Amino acid sequence: MAPPTNGGDGLFLLLFLLCLSTPRGSSSNSITASLSALQSSSSSGVIRLNDTLLRRIHSLPSPRPFHLVVFFDAKKLHSRSELALPTLKSEFSLVSSSFLANNPDNKSRSLLFFFDVEVEESQATFALFDVNTLPHIRLVPSAAADLKSDSIKLDAAHFSSLVDAMGELIESETGISVGPINRPPVVSRTQMILVMVGAVIWAPYAVRKLASGKSMVHEKSTWMAGAVFVYFFSVSGTMFNIIRKAPMFIVDRRDGETVMLFYQGAGVQLGAEGFIVGFLYTVVGLLLAFVCHVLVRVRDTKWQRISMILALLLSWWAVRQLIYLNNWKTGYRSHAYWWRSASH
Repeated sequence: MAPPTNGGDGLFLLLFLLCLSTPRGSSSNSITASLSALQSSSSSGVIRLNDTLLRRIHSLPSPRPFHLVVFFDAKKLHSRSELALPTLKSEFSLVSSSFLANNPDNKSRSLLFFFDVEVEESQATFALFDVNTLPHIRLVPSAAADLKSDSIKLDAAHFSSLVDAMGELIESETGISVGPINRPPVVSRTQMILVMVGAVIWAPYAVRKLASGKSMVHEKSTWMAGAVFVYFFSVSGTMFNIIRKAPMFIVDRRDGETVMLFYQGAGVQLGAEGFIVGFLYTVVGLLLAFVCHVLVRVRDTKWQRISMILALLLSWWAVRQLIYLNNWKTGYRSHAYWWRSASH
């Protein structure tokens, strides 16, 4: 048999190179298709990550055709309210479901996948990412070769606004927009119907009481208590705590026993922190109302002066505490204004 010609050698080499390159591309497409199927089968689009699946994903050549966002979870720590893992996991699922709703095209969906991983099921995955504390969320860009050093950790200071922080992080690092967050309604349809039925039943009784002029609405004390409540509700950040689902307090991770009511850093606010600051504001407001509406009616000059001095001292103490807490938390310093500062 005659030896093959140079043209045959070139064709054989070309076919050989094509055979080597084909499995890599087909493997990438296969894993992407598998992840898309798992994404579609999940109600929120979050895929349960395990050691085997991570090895398959990590074996793909860089850059991969998709990005990963991983939520690290531990069911045994769900009972620790200071970590708020169930709440954070729910918000993580909310971001994932909003991404799917805003990107109905399968091609767009396959560019970003959301995962959650349980420590008891996938300890090797925790080790590869070098995760030692929770809560913990990582964004793995498509070009990340080393899961530990090349992935991006979501700063713990942003956990109080996880939905917004995740959207900003994903868009800034990958160029993929999550889109508007589709939050579930605060009141369900069934609850709304029950409220409407109750209002219809109670309406005749309420109208009769209002017409008689003897209802709570006609009481001066009701309006005073309502005004104080609205003032406290406004200055204590209660609405922020409700929307962000901020924990009342957290446990210091350095010793595991000390309860922290204040967290240093402008990006985080605890529930107890807001209530304490709101209480100080309310004290100053009530003292001001006392001086303007009650103290001016006191006829005894001695008691009037003593009460005025006490009110001023207590107000000064409360404002001083507010300024101190603000300086400590934000790192900024508020200085008193002096006429000499104008010359500078």
